[in-house]
Amino acid sequence: MKKSLSYLYIILSAVCWGCIGLSNRMLTQAGMGLGNRVFVRNFGTLVVLTVVFALLHRQVFRIRLKHLPIFMASGLVSILLLSIVYFQCQTMCSLSVAAILLYLAPSFVVLFSAVLWKTPLTKRKMAALGISLLGCVLVSGVLGGGASASLPGIALGVASGLTYASYTVFAHYGLAHYESYTMIYWTFVFAGLGSVLLADFPALGPVLRQPNAVLGCVLVVIVSTALPYCLYTMGLEGVESGKASIITNIEPMMETLMGVVVFHEALTVWTVLGIVCVLGAVALLAGGKEADGAKQRA
Repeated sequence: MKKSLSYLYIILSAVCWGCIGLSNRMLTQAGMGLGNRVFVRNFGTLVVLTVVFALLHRQVFRIRLKHLPIFMASGLVSILLLSIVYFQCQTMCSLSVAAILLYLAPSFVVLFSAVLWKTPLTKRKMAALGISLLGCVLVSGVLGGGASASLPGIALGVASGLTYASYTVFAHYGLAHYESYTMIYWTFVFAGLGSVLLADFPALGPVLRQPNAVLGCVLVVIVSTALPYCLYTMGLEGVESGKASIITNIEPMMETLMGVVVFHEALTVWTVLGIVCVLGAVALLAGGKEADGAKQRA
């Protein structure tokens, strides 16, 4: 029963993460600028996590000062910068293209691991890297004779995959000293506080008077960020991380479904083939012995 619940937690976390495109589009349509969207997501999540952990896991508040640089890097690069480039990518590309470019992250993790920790580049890893690159080309639409996304949008998507992957690097060092909840909380401390510098408070007030904007804020903070992080962490207590990473492949599928059903985005053959390639590469990486370190959430 406990193991079944763990699988359910992982599935629900992926579904929740897949709703981030919907909430981002809702806030954009309500007139909320990029800086305020990033602020709402990260600072709002920090407030929610502070309340939750104050009630349930107070040990997360205790860390050593010498480890602050780890959390600062993960917060500012892996969360804050990721929010900026990914949110902007979602306004320049379809949700399916943005989501699948984000899922280049496991392949970037392989490269980071080879450079930083001298992890061997096996045939499986090289094949996954090649398939991921092909998927990136396919979702751009270039092979079909017409790009389905702008070059700046694709560049932002690739950047989101890089920043997403960087969390694995910082978590490698953070988790050597602390549990997952502590890593998550202090990462959002710096992401939340850093996002204050991007906020335009005079412009934020009028937008929040709109019911759709308030709903979008609740979705992006609770449903798409705080809740899935907690669910995923709980799920990892009973599910091996390699299997968990495969299950979370539901996320880009959810993003694609949201784009097609809610925003009536076109789903081309090339985009579908690209999705298959990138998800196939993720599954290939997760199926190897290196699966345990291949993916961390960002």
